[in-house]
Amino acid sequence: MFDLSSLQDAARTVYAAMPPTPQYAWPLLSARIGATVWVKHENHTPTGAFKVRGGLVYVEALLRRYSHLTGLVTATRGNHGQSLAYACRAVGVGLWIVVPKGNSREKNAAMRALGATVIECGRDFDEAREHAAALAQSKGYYQVPAFHTDLVRGVATYALELFEAVHGLDTVYVPIGMGSGICGLIQARDLLGLKTEIVGVVSSTADAFAQSFEQGCIVTTSTAQTLADGMACRIPEAEPLAVVRQGAARIVRVTDEEVCRGIKALYEDTHNLAEGAGAAALAALLKERAQQQGRQVAVILSGANIDRDQAASILAEP
Repeated sequence: MFDLSSLQDAARTVYAAMPPTPQYAWPLLSARIGATVWVKHENHTPTGAFKVRGGLVYVEALLRRYSHLTGLVTATRGNHGQSLAYACRAVGVGLWIVVPKGNSREKNAAMRALGATVIECGRDFDEAREHAAALAQSKGYYQVPAFHTDLVRGVATYALELFEAVHGLDTVYVPIGMGSGICGLIQARDLLGLKTEIVGVVSSTADAFAQSFEQGCIVTTSTAQTLADGMACRIPEAEPLAVVRQGAARIVRVTDEEVCRGIKALYEDTHNLAEGAGAAALAALLKERAQQQGRQVAVILSGANIDRDQAASILAEP
C-alpha cells in the first residue's frame, strides 16, 4: 500500500496537528492478564479516536490532487466523520456526513461542532453509505470512502509509534470496522521487518469480516447490531480483506457482554474510558489470556467516544 518513507511523511502531517499518543504498560491490567499488557491510547487524540490520523493525511493528499473541491461527503458511525470534519475545518472545505438513524447523539454533536452537516438516514452504516453515494452524485460532492490507502497511511502512524516505542511485542489485538486500523498495523509491522502476531477483533453479532476471513471471499450479513458501533460492518470490502487474510494471525469474536467487561476493566485498571470498539481488543485478550501468559502484548484502545448514559450504565454493573 505504501513504503516506510511515505508512512514517515504521513507522521509529519499528523504531528503538525497533534502529538504522538502514549502507550503504557499498566500494572493492574498486566496482573489481570498474567502478561505485560501495553495499551496504545488512541483515546488521547483531538477527536478521541485513532481515525483523526487518517482524516488529516487523506484530506491533505486529496487537496494536492484536487484543489477546487465543492465539498466532501461520507458515511460514518462517528469517528471517521469526526476525523474528516477535523481536517476539513482546518482547510475550509465543506463536509456532509451521513449517519444511520439512532446514531450516537454525542458523536453526532461532535461532528456538528467541528462544522460538518450531519444527515441521519438508513438503518445502519451500510444503508447510510448508499445514501452518501447518492448525495455525492446529485450534489457533485467528492465521496470519501471508508477505506483508502491515504486513510490507512494516516492511521498506520499509531502503529509506527507503538512499534518504535515498545520492542519485542509478541501480539497486538486490534478491532476491525472497515479495516483501516488493522491494515495500518499490518503494513507498519511489515515495513519494520517485525514478526509480531496481529489479531483482529469483531463483534459476534457483526462478524461479516470474520466470516469473510475464514471463507476467503466476501460474506455479508443481514444485520450488524452491536453496542460497539465502530465494528458494526455488514459488508466488508475486498482490499482490506486481502491485506488482513495475508497479514493477520486470526480474528476473534467478542460478545457485547465481553466488550462491557473490557470497558469496565480498562476503567478499573487504567481509569481510561473506552467506547465499545475501543474495549474490544482487551475483551479479546481477556478471552485468550491463557495463551498469552508471560508474553508481551498490546491492545489498541481505538477510541473513547461513548455516550454518557451508556457509559454510566455499563460502569454501574457489578
